[in-house]
Amino acid sequence: MWDQVYDPLSSKTLSTIAAALPVVTLLLLIASNRVKAHIAALIALVVANVVAVVIFTMPAGMTLRATLLGAVIGFFPIGWIVLNVIFLYRLTVEKGAFETLQNTIGGVTKDRRLQLLLIAFSFGAFFEGASGFGTPVAVTGAILIGLGFSPLAASGLSLIANTAPVAFGALGTPIAGLASVTGIDPFLLGAMVGRQLPFFSLIVPFWLIWAFAGWKGMKDVWPAILVTGVSFAVPQFLISNFINPWIVDIGASLMSMACLLLFLKVWSPKELWTSPALRSRDDSAIGRPAPVALSVKPTTAQVWMSLLPWIIVCAVLLLWGTTWFKSHVNPWATWNYAVPGLDHMINKVAPIVAKPTPEGAVFGFTWLSYTGSGMLIAAIISGLIMGFSPLGLITAYGRTIKVCAYSLITISAMLAIGTLTRLSGIDATLGLAFAATGVLYPFFGTLLGWLGVALTGSDTASNILFGNLQKITSEQLGISPILMAAANSSGGVMGKMIDAQSIVVASTATNWFGHEGTILRFVFWHSIALACLVGVLVMLQAYVFTGMIVH
Repeated sequence: MWDQVYDPLSSKTLSTIAAALPVVTLLLLIASNRVKAHIAALIALVVANVVAVVIFTMPAGMTLRATLLGAVIGFFPIGWIVLNVIFLYRLTVEKGAFETLQNTIGGVTKDRRLQLLLIAFSFGAFFEGASGFGTPVAVTGAILIGLGFSPLAASGLSLIANTAPVAFGALGTPIAGLASVTGIDPFLLGAMVGRQLPFFSLIVPFWLIWAFAGWKGMKDVWPAILVTGVSFAVPQFLISNFINPWIVDIGASLMSMACLLLFLKVWSPKELWTSPALRSRDDSAIGRPAPVALSVKPTTAQVWMSLLPWIIVCAVLLLWGTTWFKSHVNPWATWNYAVPGLDHMINKVAPIVAKPTPEGAVFGFTWLSYTGSGMLIAAIISGLIMGFSPLGLITAYGRTIKVCAYSLITISAMLAIGTLTRLSGIDATLGLAFAATGVLYPFFGTLLGWLGVALTGSDTASNILFGNLQKITSEQLGISPILMAAANSSGGVMGKMIDAQSIVVASTATNWFGHEGTILRFVFWHSIALACLVGVLVMLQAYVFTGMIVH
């Protein structure tokens, strides 16, 4: 047995600095924009191993086992989801179904503000729920630029819109990552996030149109904005609290799109806003005609064929997310592997726990009930319906693996860091330091999540790095660990619009290379303001509206 050490240098300041080295290394390398994310993650992983062995006295054999365990957990289930979602997306692009979907959505209305609500917010939320990891910004940015929006509007507004859905993105991957490092039930975490983000699902659509068209432009279409926000926020709360955290974005986005489309059949703004650019100071942009780049209107059959893959995804994942399905398949489709020399060989000790508590290190390979497995089945069914041969599907899957290789390495390395810092006690040392913020911790803990996403580019990565730290710190302060773990994810979503990865994706999708600084300056203050609002909400939940906290 090995007991964790929380002050190895006999100085809280020096021990905290040492504990911060892996995370600081990772964030600085990514923030520099000179090191690719997967290289930065691998370098930070090496630093984490050195710190764990040399400073925190963790046996070297244990550090290697913890690293391998974290890397495997990073691929199953998290990387497995990403790989198979991108596989389906690439199949729809190759067969032209995605282009049909783009033209169908863009042809609903010529008012730019309503196009933003439908495409950047609602449709983008669907892709966030289905894949995440930059896909929503790439897809919506490409659609908006195809509809004639200016490059800054297409890229910057896609980033602002891609906030409220992020915590439940990629089929709940951020929640899964958060649960894996905190040990808290993902259903409880999802329910708590679902009691924070719906407020911002109401705010963000108004914020989005205000950023594009100004106060007057926003006020003139407030009924449509309200319909969009309410029809997303209510399902977001209901699904996250009463069903599961995996299909929240898919269900809420589909409801939001349906309600907005139905509403636009009976309502239209008094004045069409056809300017493709951000508002000018004198509002002279209102009413200027701009070309809409649409192909020939697709037939009804083509529209349904473009929707069919995503309908299949929804049907399969609704089944996969049920307790009934898991209870029937897991008894015979599960392999549990207790890591020898690691499982129950590490003790958490005071002041983190009242009495020594062994840490578990078991890899549960529930190969069939993984969300990614359901996604793969849905992709295969969709591919066969779209006309792919079995050999064609295998070839396409190979190409997808090649495209996703660096992302998968990054995810596995990130989770390896998170697992190692948890088992070595490194994050416990950081948590004890953060506890010094006292009563203001709910606010600053939320901003920690924002900073993590801003610098890593992923709510999942931020949750993996800081999730257990949030749990430890909140327990030290007597605050609900479920509240603060969820706050890390909810606060993190507002950092998504300013991370380097998302900005590069946006500039690439809109063919606006070299203007990343312009995009960052546009979205920066929006990001800070919204993150602070999340922090205020978490403070209120911690001390005033405590009945909102999930128990």
